[in-house]
Amino acid sequence: MTNIIYETQDSFYQYIERVAVGSQTIADYLREDKVGEAMQLIAQFSEGVSWLTQVIVLMREHLYHINIDPSQMNEFLLEINDGLERQDYVVVADMFEYEIQPFFEEAKEKRFEKVGE
Repeated sequence: MTNIIYETQDSFYQYIERVAVGSQTIADYLREDKVGEAMQLIAQFSEGVSWLTQVIVLMREHLYHINIDPSQMNEFLLEINDGLERQDYVVVADMFEYEIQPFFEEAKEKRFEKVGE
């Protein structure tokens, strides 16, 4: 069981790295009017955030804690959805560049820690 926990944590860290880079790519695509490409990446981002949130919750069940707030990630999804519904791609691009990317850049430094027994 310990092996799968560590493998999942490693996958989690690798994905956080990709999200930080991908956030800038999404912002760039939206600003370059490459909306289709951006939408594909946004869909992947949404699925990824869902997976990251699930990992955080499951790790907590196994007494591993990471100082990343999953509710903040879900808030990003709601704001992205709102911006996309209004077709306000400037706001969505700004969000990816100035809110989401810094959040995940900071999250890259965080690690799971075993708490309690």
